[in-house]
Amino acid sequence: MEGIVVKSTGSWITVRMPDGSLCYCKLKGQFRMRDIKHTNPVAIGDRVEVEHTGGDSHGMITHIRERENYIIRKSKNLSKISHIIAANLDHAYLIVTLAQPQTSNGFIDRFLVTAAGYYIPASLIFNKIDIYNPDLMLILDELTSIYEQAGYPCYRVSALRGDGIPRIRELLKGKVSLFSGHSGAGKSALIKAVNPALNPRIGRLSDTHQKGMHTTTFAEMLELEGDGFIVDTPGIKEFGLIDFDKTEIHRCFPEMDRLLPQCQYKNCSHTHEPGCAVKAGLETGAVSTLRYNSYLSILNDR
Repeated sequence: MEGIVVKSTGSWITVRMPDGSLCYCKLKGQFRMRDIKHTNPVAIGDRVEVEHTGGDSHGMITHIRERENYIIRKSKNLSKISHIIAANLDHAYLIVTLAQPQTSNGFIDRFLVTAAGYYIPASLIFNKIDIYNPDLMLILDELTSIYEQAGYPCYRVSALRGDGIPRIRELLKGKVSLFSGHSGAGKSALIKAVNPALNPRIGRLSDTHQKGMHTTTFAEMLELEGDGFIVDTPGIKEFGLIDFDKTEIHRCFPEMDRLLPQCQYKNCSHTHEPGCAVKAGLETGAVSTLRYNSYLSILNDR
């Protein structure tokens, strides 16, 4: 039977079967050696074929269907290149906070570039607006303008007060959506606000560093009441890019990609060439300096 991987702890892989039941599976040895680039040959969201062993609640994964898309990050395991966060996603949401803790612009842009590179629509959810003072609200207005101009929908919420939650709940209906962000950004609290029946672990900030303390240990696909799924991920400190050709990075910045046909050179890198429409766009405001600096930073890392 075919099911969807909803959790993987390393020892066991939990597969949701068509009738909603859960099957606790092992992975055939051939898959563990097949793809040495990734730390995990099977990922949350994978569609897999299961052969039952020892009753309906236990089985063996015998086949992994081809993925429509997936999103990855650099692996902490130096013997591997990357770790697949989740596969077969309809949308990826980055939970952003301007304080307690602060999400850097570089982190935001690397997430968005990764999503674009693997053809996953992405949006930003600015959480904890209940604690923002007037200065932070001005920064929020500026960031919202920059990212919406680039083509990314932005939403403002307070998981604590409930601001904006009905809109997020509506967006998630019938979709497989990824929630990602730093530890402490409020992913778990937001999930509980969207669907009170779910009970993800909600953590607190480190008193010393005002950074989030990890509460979600493994990525997990959570079923929403009615229709839809949320992939809840562990907090991510850094979002390194994998398998990106240096010459293609600009195509993952929508506002730059739109201007490329106006550049003097078809292979313009938007760094030093004459007649560059992107550099001209910096003067007119069509491209933000903040986003352009992120682009240069990513280029320099390749």
